[in-house]
Amino acid sequence: MPVLILGLVLFLGMHSLRIFADDWRAKQIARLGPTRWKGLYALISLVGFVLICWGFGLARHTPVLLYSPPLWLMRLNALFTLVAFVLLAAARVPRNGIKARLHHPQVLAVKTWAFGHLLATGMLHDVVLFGAFLLWAVALFAPSRRRDRREGTVYPPGTLKGTALTVVVGVVAWAAFAFWLHALLIGAKPVM
Repeated sequence: MPVLILGLVLFLGMHSLRIFADDWRAKQIARLGPTRWKGLYALISLVGFVLICWGFGLARHTPVLLYSPPLWLMRLNALFTLVAFVLLAAARVPRNGIKARLHHPQVLAVKTWAFGHLLATGMLHDVVLFGAFLLWAVALFAPSRRRDRREGTVYPPGTLKGTALTVVVGVVAWAAFAFWLHALLIGAKPVM
């Protein structure tokens, strides 16, 4: 569990600088330059991500059951994850109505993914991992929207084509992950 927690601190800590230390972050970008800052940011995030994966794998060897979710909640998680994949696609596909309306679909994707997984799993390591990501996404969303208003950020209007492409990309990515990649990478088959 300590390796998982260290990974979460590094990964989510770097991704929380705009929430808790935006002035310090701006000073570091000015001091290091944007390219070196992005390199350092990426390196620390990558180390954190590797530690999360390794720590989660280690924690699975000594499971501690906190609660046992009913089967229907495990099945419901597939729907939460489908929505999360569509939201994730909305963060990347240009000119889609989902991003135009929600502004930060990637953060909402993390919220949806983490919440669904908290409903579907009950081990301590699951609660630590998904709970940390859910808390981070909740903490990030409101400040991101306030920053948009303060800076006058305008999101381009969505088109029907962009929105349809977003949904198709999200559904196809979800299907690939649910039916093949999740078992290959995580070791658990979520859809049977």
